[in-house]
Amino acid sequence: MMARSEIAGALLLCAGIAFFALLPGYVGGYGLSMAINFLMFAILATAWALFSGPTGYVSLATVAFFGIGAYSMAVLGETLPWAAVIAISATIAFVIALLVGLSTLRLRGVYFVIFSFGLAELIRQLVNWYESTHAGSVGRYVFLDISQQQIVWQLTAVLALVLIVGWLIGRSRVGFALRMIGDDETVALHCGINITLIKVMVFALSATFMAVVGAILAPRWTYLDPSIAFNPNISFQVLIMALLGGARRLYGPILGVIPMVLLFEYLSANFPHLFSVLLGITFLAIVYLVPNGVAGLYDTYRRKWRERGVAQPAREGSA
Repeated sequence: MMARSEIAGALLLCAGIAFFALLPGYVGGYGLSMAINFLMFAILATAWALFSGPTGYVSLATVAFFGIGAYSMAVLGETLPWAAVIAISATIAFVIALLVGLSTLRLRGVYFVIFSFGLAELIRQLVNWYESTHAGSVGRYVFLDISQQQIVWQLTAVLALVLIVGWLIGRSRVGFALRMIGDDETVALHCGINITLIKVMVFALSATFMAVVGAILAPRWTYLDPSIAFNPNISFQVLIMALLGGARRLYGPILGVIPMVLLFEYLSANFPHLFSVLLGITFLAIVYLVPNGVAGLYDTYRRKWRERGVAQPAREGSA
């Protein structure tokens, strides 16, 4: 049986889907652009939190898989059906994440962070090398008959799917195992949990969603090169949003996406040359002021409120 909080979450999800499904009929180009930004980061941050939230593995490889999806669409979009390219990009990201996860998820802490950042840079340099030596140019034009309205609808469907998958994982033994891995990996291993299998599979699933988002968004740019598809700012922005909202709750990353999309839009429009500096300051402020995110603050407040409610009748009884 579903709890009241889960029923409320399901109703909010249905309301959100209806909102974004109807939105293209009521807003102009700028409104659609903002909706695409929100949906893009909501999916990326939620997908990031599927793995990194419960386990505590901080990954900066988001843009690696996002770029794989975007470049797959740029290369294959004019020769294969849309759905086939989406499936191919998801498969490529899934396989690469499996291979990378099998060889690197034994790393922890700063070593995994550095490796994930290096992975994104390595893939960007490989694509750059291939394009310059074999394709004859650094970038590619993406001329596909996909409108912004269609992108909004497709991203809405993917967001609903990633939230449902996250909810199912959280209620399953896999979710319990992930949380145990995050608390103490050694204890999880001694309890008989196949930690390698679970970490690799959830990491690959997370990467698949990221690649799908990249593939859907590729037509938005018209022209795509490795510096756009593999822009490291995307990984940092996703990390900041997930941490602000609270990565250990399914709805947490979305709480961080809403204010951060607006803030990044303002900063990029008014301070384009200082954007990276302000991004770093924002990251430091979030880590220092709200280390557990908005969702963590809410949980703390709710726990204190319940403790106060229990303590009050006890004091009255003793009096």
